[in-house]
Amino acid sequence: MTTRPRIFNRPGMTGPRRQGGAILFIALIVLVAMTLAGIAMIRSIDTALGIAGNMAFKQATIQGADRGVKAAYDWLIANSSGTTLQNTNNVLGYFSSRTATEPDWFDNANWTYSISLANEFGQVGNPDAAGNVVRYVIHRMCNCADVPYNANCAGSTTSNVCGLYYPSSGGSAGGSMSVGSPQFEGIPQIYYRITTRVDGPRNTVSVTQVTVLIQV
Repeated sequence: MTTRPRIFNRPGMTGPRRQGGAILFIALIVLVAMTLAGIAMIRSIDTALGIAGNMAFKQATIQGADRGVKAAYDWLIANSSGTTLQNTNNVLGYFSSRTATEPDWFDNANWTYSISLANEFGQVGNPDAAGNVVRYVIHRMCNCADVPYNANCAGSTTSNVCGLYYPSSGGSAGGSMSVGSPQFEGIPQIYYRITTRVDGPRNTVSVTQVTVLIQV
């Protein structure tokens, strides 16, 4: 017959200590905090990339506005002779007077009468290779429409007031270059304002305005 030895605790000795689980709880808290920090970092990076992309698209639309300005200026030069620029032509996006109140050019409803440029494939109003649609309108900087710059407003005795520039003749052909000689005014030039709108990717919209001088 065998007997198992009995183990008696000596005075001052204690049994196995029970774990309270505090370390596991702290580890879970740290894990959750690290997860939230990682998610916040990923969202921050995505936001920064989105902002950088939007800025790039915005810059591309501003550069695309140059096409609209050049096309409008070429049209003004081609029609500067005769009476074409004296009369409004909505179909061609041309207005022979300035607006009474400045419209909200970011409102698409104010671009009903405008010219859309063709893309590199000859498609008018369709996005180009950069995803931009370019439109423009032209305003003659006069307070009355459909009359010459030096005439009265239609049906009124009020003079048509236009933004004019008179180049001096000093130092040019027909003008004296001597000191104190009189300066003669040259042929007047009228100010025309070209407003260009470019609609790009991600609902990017850029509106630019350029003022040019065209000789009457």
